Amino acid sequence: MLLASFFGVVMGLVLGLTGAGGGILAVPALVLGLGWSMTAAAPVALFAVGSAAAVGAIDGLRHGLVRYRAALLIAALGAVFSPVGIYFAHQLPEKVLMILFSLLMVMVAGRMLRRERKDEGPSDHGHANWGQKNCMLDQQTGRFSWTAKCTATLAALGAVTGVVSGLLGVGGGFLIVPAFKQLTDVQMRGIIATSLMVISLISAIGVIGALHAGVRIDGLGVAFIASSIVGMIIGRKLCARVPARSLQVGFASVCLVVAGYMLLNAAL
Repeated sequence: MLLASFFGVVMGLVLGLTGAGGGILAVPALVLGLGWSMTAAAPVALFAVGSAAAVGAIDGLRHGLVRYRAALLIAALGAVFSPVGIYFAHQLPEKVLMILFSLLMVMVAGRMLRRERKDEGPSDHGHANWGQKNCMLDQQTGRFSWTAKCTATLAALGAVTGVVSGLLGVGGGFLIVPAFKQLTDVQMRGIIATSLMVISLISAIGVIGALHAGVRIDGLGVAFIASSIVGMIIGRKLCARVPARSLQVGFASVCLVVAGYMLLNAAL
């Protein structure tokens, strides 16, 4: 119980510090730290990540940063496609799931380590005038201009996020954040807040689907989930005091080490 609580706090802390994507450590914490199988760890990880993300999303809503219409659209498509991922998770061998998850962690680490070019962009409340993207903010209202192209883009993002979250038990922040940066003109603080809302919604849908399929969460799982919420709150308070680049490098390094260990376990 103590070990589960410790891993939960660490996962929530990382999620709070990184804003999104840190939840990818939840499954390795349960698989490597507590010896669970991938299929047993996935719903508990989703529940923990979703609960912790909800804390951050509520904070973002309070400050008017969440693009809630976009978040609801992405989550709705995630709800439709998440069961597809859950189905394949129960069909694939444990070793294959571990390899897929390890490769995913390597991909996330690579993106974190790559230095990004800083472009001047609009604020979170309009001034969308610095280069056409799929989803642009209206200068008058500060909201997305809901064109067919924008709607289709966000719907496709939701579908992919839903499948991946159901398959590997991750919230999908590592997909949503870079996609929003590439395809919209929302600033980073708005992207993170919106991502956390999507993660919380998609995770909740995935958990409901898993519970409906007969998965049960025991006392260790509950301790992990509760501790992750505590870690998230602490992380949100500390994130402004830690240099962003240090967070990225540290998080990426942890991902690479964990991915290597999971690949080794899969090979053995």
